[in-house]
Amino acid sequence: MLRGIVSALLVACLLSGCGRPDEPVFRDRFYALGTLIDLSLYGANPEQQLEASEALALTFNTMHTDWHAWEAGRLAQTNTLLAGGRPFRPEADILALLQAANRLSLQSGGLFNPTIGKLIDLWGFHADEITVLTPPDPTAIQELLALAPSAADVVLEDGQLVSRNPAVQYDLGAFAKGYAIDRGIELLQSLGIAHAIINAGGDLRAIGRHGDRPWRIGIRHPRQAGVLASVELSEDESIFTSGDYERFFEASGQRYHHIIDPRTGYPAGQTVSVTVMHRDAATADAAATALFVAGPDEWTEVARRMGIRYVMLIDRDGVVHMNPAMQSRVRFETDTPEVRLSKPLS
Repeated sequence: MLRGIVSALLVACLLSGCGRPDEPVFRDRFYALGTLIDLSLYGANPEQQLEASEALALTFNTMHTDWHAWEAGRLAQTNTLLAGGRPFRPEADILALLQAANRLSLQSGGLFNPTIGKLIDLWGFHADEITVLTPPDPTAIQELLALAPSAADVVLEDGQLVSRNPAVQYDLGAFAKGYAIDRGIELLQSLGIAHAIINAGGDLRAIGRHGDRPWRIGIRHPRQAGVLASVELSEDESIFTSGDYERFFEASGQRYHHIIDPRTGYPAGQTVSVTVMHRDAATADAAATALFVAGPDEWTEVARRMGIRYVMLIDRDGVVHMNPAMQSRVRFETDTPEVRLSKPLS
């Protein structure tokens, strides 16, 4: 798993030029939120570099502790309170986190569903290392599906949060990384830093430029080593990819990955990779999951509902599905695959 994370980081770093010793890019790396965080700063002075690196590492490690659904922390405590069915007053930052996740879930039509933690646990994808190597009992899956937890079950009344469904259990694995990156960019900007990338395991948000040129980012090939395509980012833009190669196990010759379709209780089966670009990282993160679940037949409708303008989806046959705006920005680094263009999203 760590090797795959490092590979994703190196792809982005290589294309953005952050590994060149002759260019004024400060780099730092630390582990948080279950992945390696790679920080690149262009043109920052030494005092800014040190302050930004220390502050970002501290902030991300605090988020990791607070937002982990399966270890002692504030999100786990919130899940316990929600399961109790009684109203409680959450802390302001946890409330903002959950409200943002709920909003995106509703926009996605529930295809991004942060409340299916019990289902994620059943599959064994809740742990940092996958130890369950067989699919769950189908009866157990159906029992959880029948309870149908959703973001709509969690209601804020008079400043108090309550769940109408005891099956609600938040797991923010498809959202927290993007939300954290957005908070990290705000932190960098508050320190006067205008040109930077925060890269979390290959998913990132970039601000400013890399000197006199844009930040250029690679999109990993889902079935081969290296880069499938590259894009140049605008001066404030995020790019996130969800793929079936990130966390998975194989049983009886079939791959079972961590992106669960909330409608079926099983891993989504029509897609191998989805890349989304959007200004804020939280939206890109949640949308990449929702569009992966939507698959090649439904992704355009979901993208429109979520306000996404740039999408590249690769189906299980290797066909690349894109909207025209995304096609205009993508440069394939290998042989050009079969491409199917959708109608414009906006």
